[in-house]
Parts: sequence; structure tokens; C-alpha cells
Amino acid sequence: MSTSKIKGTVEEMLKPYLDDNGFELVDVEYVKEGSNYFLRVFVDKEGGIDIDDCGVISEYLSAKLDENDPIEGAYFLEVSSPGAERPLKKADDVRKAVGKDVFVTTYEPIGGLKEFEGRLLSFENEELLISAGKKQHTVPYAKVASARLAIIF
Repeated sequence: MSTSKIKGTVEEMLKPYLDDNGFELVDVEYVKEGSNYFLRVFVDKEGGIDIDDCGVISEYLSAKLDENDPIEGAYFLEVSSPGAERPLKKADDVRKAVGKDVFVTTYEPIGGLKEFEGRLLSFENEELLISAGKKQHTVPYAKVASARLAIIF
């Protein structure tokens, strides 16, 4: 089974449970590191997720995976928080990040830059408006390669 199909299958298995219990699925990864495979699930909730939440979700998902067995071979299952520098994978994630500090990279330079770090002032008309110091940058969402929350000191 392809990586994208595994991710989709895991999302389908897990999403109803998470929705019913007040959790949000942030991301699913299935990666090979060295000789081992890892299935990583990143989950969050209002006010943050703790180790007990991760344990309960891991037990639920592990049982579902054993029942359906969509992944051939051995792998390690990890359920965790997306962390303080949470990735912004979807447009809804970006909308929720308005007013927060972000780090954005683009596929091609915009105004000579491919990296933007600062306060996300708005996300309207498929454009991010980022304030970096005294400058403001308008970044078309279609040109965003990656985005995440940022901790700026």
C-alpha cells in the first residue's frame, strides 16, 4: 500500500473517534527511518493535548489497526502533540493562526524572499499578510510550500 493510501486509511479510521472526543487530527506520517518504519499521528485539542490523551488515542488506533491490518510489515506507532511550532497544513489551520507568529516558505521567491517569519495579520482572498518588523508581506496561499506556527524571541 502506498504512503498516501496508508495516511488516508489511518485518517478514515481515526477521524470519527477524534471528532467525537474533542480532538483534532493535525497530520499523519508514514516514514522509513533507517531500517524502521514509523506511523506518526499528530493530534491536538483546545487547551492542548497531554500524555494521557496520547495514550488513549494510541490504544484506540492500535486496536483499529490490528482489526483492519492495512499496513504490511512491522512499524512503530507514535501519537503525539504537533508541538509549539505546529504545522499549518490546511487553509483552516492558517485561518486559525491569524494573530499568531508564523514561519512560511514559498515555492518561488516573492519580492526576492522565499522565507517569511512574523505575525500573520490576515488570511483573506487566498493571501497571507505577514508583518515582519516594519515590513508587511503579501504571500499568495497557492505559493506556500510550508507553514507553521513560530516562536519568535
